[in-house]
Amino acid sequence: MARLFGTDGVRGVAGEELDRDLAVALGRAAVRKIGKRIFIGRDSRESGPMLEQALIDGICAEGGQPAIVGIVPTPAIALITREMGADCGIVISASHNPPEYNGIKFFDGDGYKLPDELEDEMQVIVEELRGEEVEPGQARPVPNAALYYANHAAAVLQERGVDLSGMKIAVDCAHGASCETTPATLRALGAEVFVINADPDGSEINVGCGSTHLEPVKFLMESRDADIAIAHDGDADRMLALAPDGTVIDGDFLLAICAKDLKERGLLDNNLVVSTVMANLGFQLAMKREGIDVITTKVGDRYVLEAMRERGAVLGGEQSGHIIFGKRNTTGDGLVSALELLGVIAASGKTATELMGVMEKFPQALVNVRVTDRTLYEGNEAIAAAEAAAIEELGDEGRLLVRPSGTEPLIRVMVEARTQEEADEIANRVADVVIDQIGA
Repeated sequence: MARLFGTDGVRGVAGEELDRDLAVALGRAAVRKIGKRIFIGRDSRESGPMLEQALIDGICAEGGQPAIVGIVPTPAIALITREMGADCGIVISASHNPPEYNGIKFFDGDGYKLPDELEDEMQVIVEELRGEEVEPGQARPVPNAALYYANHAAAVLQERGVDLSGMKIAVDCAHGASCETTPATLRALGAEVFVINADPDGSEINVGCGSTHLEPVKFLMESRDADIAIAHDGDADRMLALAPDGTVIDGDFLLAICAKDLKERGLLDNNLVVSTVMANLGFQLAMKREGIDVITTKVGDRYVLEAMRERGAVLGGEQSGHIIFGKRNTTGDGLVSALELLGVIAASGKTATELMGVMEKFPQALVNVRVTDRTLYEGNEAIAAAEAAAIEELGDEGRLLVRPSGTEPLIRVMVEARTQEEADEIANRVADVVIDQIGA
């Protein structure tokens, strides 16, 4: 039996892999394994209301008490689940994926994503119950949840005693869950804000915009002479930024800048930051220069969080822009990440470009190979031989990472090297072998 849950909940094309029957069964499993009082939030996808009602029906069928929050960022659900005493939080979102996809992810009563073992137990229940008819259910609304979350995030700057007065910020909301929260919060803190893709349009979410397509917000930043640009994905649990010269401030730069800032302020507990295997080699070297220890996990912000909790770290994240500030929230939080970065800028008087000097990024090439079955990667001798040859060629001047995606039928081939040309050549060479062996 294939595993139902990926690195971030259950995900698939809405109405196909992720249909009403599956959502109903997941709602029933949540009540049985997590608890009765359940908050449900979603992003703007057109399939969201259908899946929301299916979850409500499933929860009510098990005697649960669902409450609907509406369109809010994923971190808002983690926060209010914890703060308002719910047993479980559910987010209906496929994050950065295209509009036709959707997903269902769960938080426990403390706002943490579920461990693999609990997800596996839920899958057993889902397989047992899937397809059973249930009666329609009803849910109560949770008012002002977005405002509660935004006020919580704004405390990042209020506690530092700084605001965003005089700062010009370009923002891309990706037609998703941040439309109501990020622009309003930045303006309330004194910034002049220029916004694109700020209507929650489920047919356009992530399409040519947001944190996976930075060209529109770059153009906006340059045309308005803004000091910085920030971009979210559809559910706003991640954030990427652009410096005034157009250089991308990805998760590695965010971690490096914020880790250095926290250490200088005596707030980097245990002198530790957590990243993933995808972190740039330049990040590792920068942290070594700053005297900051790094723990590396597999990809997925829940694995980052697990390591943070085990080792007492307050900062961790991924290159993709999922950054967890452990004293602020229990998951990646795009708005908090933006405010933490903007707080460093405001307090230091430095530009984003100047702050990026904390690390030198190694050129990186990433090739995504579509495959018929991700599991065929394991044990393939030809692919293993290609990897070994590439690693030997790179030596200490770079690195290779080949891994199956946790959410899509892809094998990701990542290479870092001293030059872009070398990284591209080696990545494409290894990817060609993957295509030949198991390509779709």
